[in-house]
Amino acid sequence: MNDEAEKQRGHVVDSSKGKTGSASVSQSEDAFPEGGLQAWLVVFGAWAGLFAGLGITNTIAVFQSYLSTHQLAGYSESSIGWIFSLYTFLAFFCGVYIGPIFDKYGPRWLIITGVACVTTALMLLSVCTKYWHFLLTFGILNGLGCSLLFTPCLASVGHFFRQRRGFATGLASAGGSIGGVVFPLMLNSLFQKPSLGWAWGIRILGFLCLGLLSLAVVFVRSRLPPKANASIHPDPQIFRQKPFLYTTVAVFLMEFSLFIPIAYISSYARAQGFGESFSFYILTIMNAGSFFGRALPGWYADRIGAFNTNIIAVATSIFACFVVWLPFGHTKAGVIVFAVLIGFAGGTNISITPVCISRLCPTESYGRYYATCFTVVSIACLIGIPIGGAIISSCGGDYWGLIVFTGVVYVMSFIMFLVAKGVSVDWKILAIY
Repeated sequence: MNDEAEKQRGHVVDSSKGKTGSASVSQSEDAFPEGGLQAWLVVFGAWAGLFAGLGITNTIAVFQSYLSTHQLAGYSESSIGWIFSLYTFLAFFCGVYIGPIFDKYGPRWLIITGVACVTTALMLLSVCTKYWHFLLTFGILNGLGCSLLFTPCLASVGHFFRQRRGFATGLASAGGSIGGVVFPLMLNSLFQKPSLGWAWGIRILGFLCLGLLSLAVVFVRSRLPPKANASIHPDPQIFRQKPFLYTTVAVFLMEFSLFIPIAYISSYARAQGFGESFSFYILTIMNAGSFFGRALPGWYADRIGAFNTNIIAVATSIFACFVVWLPFGHTKAGVIVFAVLIGFAGGTNISITPVCISRLCPTESYGRYYATCFTVVSIACLIGIPIGGAIISSCGGDYWGLIVFTGVVYVMSFIMFLVAKGVSVDWKILAIY
């Protein structure tokens, strides 16, 4: 955001008083390196950490599709969906404490604990056979592990960049898209080999994630000194800042709709009769679109504003649902175009949303604000996938209801992003923000 937009915002919440007032800008706000070896090594470490963490998140459609036809073939789509919704819920909900802990102590031990949880979960997942096994390992343990990775990786980048924060955050989060391309292709190949199958496919994934997360442990660090006197407890008073409140609602709705195609695109492709191999590849195509949606918009978000960039991305998602997926999703060309569009737009939303949140608070409180927002958003992640499965079941296995529902929720998110921007810039809708 440029200086003019900064002036237009001009206020943050004083959480100690519970009032909105003028922002007291600390010295740290004026001392961002905006580059240099240390800063770019942090971006690289965050990229590696998100390659593993977000890469797993972007691969849940593969797990959903495979389990529904193998180990959990006797369960409904909605029941299986609870495994992955619990995972995404915990991956964001636990941030309510992880964010303040990051602000107070830094990222190192959070990431180390996350590495232990994720790799242990994947090793246990390789031998799971029953529904509750998958719920405990993937849903709970892996969800906790990824939660310990997301906030430190993204918030640490914000310590080193302000003017170029969109670009740097986009590069770091692009690791998750690459993971979403590599992991489905790798798992599809491994699952089809009789000598490897599910067990060794998941173990190999675990070893790869261990190597990537080790890089995050080495390179991700914070720049600002620990806040020794800061509380690690949540502070709901920050919702008294209206721009933050409305932004949280907008992100809630956006994530609610975003995770539906991420979770069901492979099952949708299989239901259209495109075959199991194509159902794996379509997720790869979506994540390839997501890579460009994370890497490229970060550059222009620093020029036209993070909120403007997110609004454009949500509008693209609405177009993808109603103009491409609904009328043409039954064709291979249609579903491919949809996957590219929704992947690009979703990648933009995922990478730029932390930048939007960072514009609403001092950098030394970034972890708290980011985690507080996504703690609320985690509820959308918990209910979105099972609701999607229930809609599919109520439509007799047809996906038209799911498509319409996803598009409508995106429309609601679009409206709330406009409201959040409006109250932030005194309703100067064309402002760079």
